Amino acid sequence: QVQLVESGGGLVQAGGSLRLSCAASGRTFSSYGMGWFRQAPGKEREFVAAINWSGSSTYYADSVKARFTISRDNAKNTVYLQMNSLKPEDTAVYYCASGLNSGWATRLHGYDYWGQGTQVTVSS
Repeated sequence: QVQLVESGGGLVQAGGSLRLSCAASGRTFSSYGMGWFRQAPGKEREFVAAINWSGSSTYYADSVKARFTISRDNAKNTVYLQMNSLKPEDTAVYYCASGLNSGWATRLHGYDYWGQGTQVTVSS
């Protein structure tokens, strides 16, 4: 059974940083692309960042480009999201997801397993 467990969320002031982690188990982690999504209250879940199986290719939503960095450590079965220069509009529950194949995807149906989410709150 595939499990994804996020951690690292919390409350931070605008301009601050947080690093999210997502530990995966139950499948060969290094064979699949991974992604981060977020969902703010009253809004749909939206794409944030994605990475291919090896980490050699990444993709970001325009809203987080140059502020967030996705990375992975296949030896630790973990994917990370480093978030810098945080803004109040980044406030959301952040979810990691495991992809259907080795590449990256930006759409929800490009992923078949999801974590439970971790809350990120950015105060102004």
